[in-house]
Amino acid sequence: METLNNNNNSDNSEIKLLANRLDIHRYSEVPKYYVQPQESRPDKVMVKNDSIPIINLGGHDRAHIINQLLKASQEYGLFQAIILYVINHGVSKKLMDETLNVFKEFHAMPAEEKKIQCSKDPDGKFKIYTSTNYFPNKIRKDGEVECWKDTFLHPCPTSAENMNYWPDKPHKYREIVGEYTRELHALAHKILELLGEGLGVAPKYIYNKMGEDPTIVAQHYPACPDPSVTLGIPKHRDPSLVTILLQEEQVQGLHLEKDGQWIAVDPIPNAFVVNIGFILQLMTNGKVVGGIHRAVTNSKTARTSVVYLIYPSPKAIIKPAEEFVNEKTPTLGKFMNFEDFHAYYVKNGMKIEEEYFKIKP
Repeated sequence: METLNNNNNSDNSEIKLLANRLDIHRYSEVPKYYVQPQESRPDKVMVKNDSIPIINLGGHDRAHIINQLLKASQEYGLFQAIILYVINHGVSKKLMDETLNVFKEFHAMPAEEKKIQCSKDPDGKFKIYTSTNYFPNKIRKDGEVECWKDTFLHPCPTSAENMNYWPDKPHKYREIVGEYTRELHALAHKILELLGEGLGVAPKYIYNKMGEDPTIVAQHYPACPDPSVTLGIPKHRDPSLVTILLQEEQVQGLHLEKDGQWIAVDPIPNAFVVNIGFILQLMTNGKVVGGIHRAVTNSKTARTSVVYLIYPSPKAIIKPAEEFVNEKTPTLGKFMNFEDFHAYYVKNGMKIEEEYFKIKP
């Protein structure tokens, strides 16, 4: 088992992080428990698609921005939004670079130090792990394939509550990540506000569902001896309202599924990848679509990405607005609060779409 205790990080002596293992073993070939089954391998023909929408959120034509945003979220489920130096919602390149660098430094630390930095929270919400899929609590069964990545995550409440549990290494971690998550929360608020306006719902319907406890996730994908047989993360939709991803500019690794084909989402300088979450798909009754995506590895260099996930409040009921429900488009799924939804999703992953909500991925 290569994950932390499910509920408490105090007993983490068994953790064996991939990056630190590679430092010791220097594998010349992929260990068998990382080799994906043939149907899941990323060695299919890739489509290079330069038409993935790029949306300038700093423009002055609000109606144009909304139209672009809505079209992107309906056709692709994923778009790249250029972040400009705009008052109240711009994210500076300096802060983006500092954030990436501080997480790269974190993943480069010795395993023991990473464990120490994740052990301060008494509720065990800070995680550092290597797992079989997107979720930290999944335990690898015999014959089950692992993913080629290490994951570090923790909540980043907008109130900055319990920041004393945050890592104090690397240097300035709390300062940099604190500022970054505040900026990202404002950006997510703006995106959801624009989407709600474009969809014709009450202005506060969507963004009022935003919880005050987002999650920051730093994924680290070490260089891999054979990327054609491994995955960093298998295909999935994010269990979020919206996800904002910061990629390294020179390292490609994100794929989007569209019309049965995989599209390489190349990094764009000073841009975020914004992914519509599965929760927003449910809340709009399918008017916008959560993008199915995966992460792949490469043989030349490690890749680090920073993911910011906006969730609803735990007790918020996940259901479509009345504007999206009629005889032709009945409600998708059952009404439930987000806390219960997320627990189900962590346990079942993509199966929730087939088994619970009857939505074919």
